[in-house]
Amino acid sequence: MNEFYYTPNPNVVHELHTWNFNLLGNNLTFTTDNGVFSKRTVDFGSKTLVESVNMDKIPDGNVLDLGCGYGPMAIALAKHHPDRVFEMVDVNNLALELAVKNAEQNHVANVKIHNSNIYETVEDKFAAIITNPPVRAGKDVVDGMIEGAVSHLVPNGTLTVVLQKKQGAPSAKKLMTSLFGNCEIIKKNKGYYILESVYNG
Repeated sequence: MNEFYYTPNPNVVHELHTWNFNLLGNNLTFTTDNGVFSKRTVDFGSKTLVESVNMDKIPDGNVLDLGCGYGPMAIALAKHHPDRVFEMVDVNNLALELAVKNAEQNHVANVKIHNSNIYETVEDKFAAIITNPPVRAGKDVVDGMIEGAVSHLVPNGTLTVVLQKKQGAPSAKKLMTSLFGNCEIIKKNKGYYILESVYNG
């Protein structure tokens, strides 16, 4: 039986939960279900990434949340930055249905939500790409999310990734440095690294 959150249609018994979480000064309401990542609270990595992103230093343009899940990162940032449009993609259709619901119940309209297996249906270039990659899906998937960013960023656009040190942050930093010529650890917290590269194309 397929129950994995990084697959298109997790085969789960539905069990909806609705709860509140404060991010960037806004009290947000999220509805989650079995078959999505971190269904009972916003996970520490996503929270740390959201609090680390400096939207003021990125160019004009939209932001991509790659592997958005039920939407906590992009919804929190979209609520805080109503002047930006956030594109949210995931391979998990159940997660995307919840993301739509969560955007609506938090009165966030500056989002576009659609299915994409990594960058498969992503057409635009972005001022920033943020991702909390699905480590359990394997290194090839995580590396693909990082590698594909190069062709989906505008000049001076940023890729920001959260990974635990023990789950591949050092190797991701090497990969990002080789692709972009730079990679900075903008925050370390409880074993989580927030890695950021700037596209100088």
